[in-house]
Amino acid sequence: MSTPFYVSPQQAMADRAEYARKGIARGRSLVVLQYADGIVFVGENPSRALHKFSEIYDRIAFAAAGKYNEYENLRIGGVRYADLRGYTYDRDDVTARGLANVYAQTLGTIFSSAAEKPYEVELVVAEVGETPEGDQIYRLPHDGSIVDEHGSVAVGGNAEQISGYLDRRHQDGMSLAEALKLAVEALSREPNGGEREIPAERLEVAVLDRTRPQQRKFRRIAGRQLARLLEAGGAETATEAEAEAEAEAEDGDDE
Repeated sequence: MSTPFYVSPQQAMADRAEYARKGIARGRSLVVLQYADGIVFVGENPSRALHKFSEIYDRIAFAAAGKYNEYENLRIGGVRYADLRGYTYDRDDVTARGLANVYAQTLGTIFSSAAEKPYEVELVVAEVGETPEGDQIYRLPHDGSIVDEHGSVAVGGNAEQISGYLDRRHQDGMSLAEALKLAVEALSREPNGGEREIPAERLEVAVLDRTRPQQRKFRRIAGRQLARLLEAGGAETATEAEAEAEAEAEDGDDE
């Protein structure tokens, strides 16, 4: 009778972590940055239907890199949690911190279970506050740990290189156009040190805009508004009224 093959718990967990990291690295990177009026989400995504960024609740949004079917299941679970908690208690009781804790428990349980493979996903949960000081950004790696981020964060692909680029250049109080320009520059960086061009039609952009009069602060930026912001080179050329009207029309198209 042969001796069963033995793998130490430490080695088994290391192997699972390496498996998850490789799966996440195969996906395209995305970045989340604070700017003066909120939080912007930018990622390369040629699909117009399979979103990397989504609204979870009034002031909370979700970003994910990795396997779509896995992070989509997590997104749906987060929406259900937020709706139930807001209905049972109060809308103000739904927070990014509470949602991050729920995701951390789910990811941690899956990662430590020998019965199923770890999720190949890395999440960002963000909440926009009344002021920049009230903004919250949490990064959740595959193992369910929670990292409290400030200013900027990158996940997926060559996230380490992009994070370093953002850390050196991100500043408090940036305009939306400035933050978007920086995000695209960071995503354009190649692992070998080169740069490439990412056309506007391959970008997915969304914001949590604290200046919106509506209770829901999430909106997507696409089409002419995105092109204007990219061409501005650090200065928004559209008036506030034009931008808001166009954003509302595009929000209607997403419904």
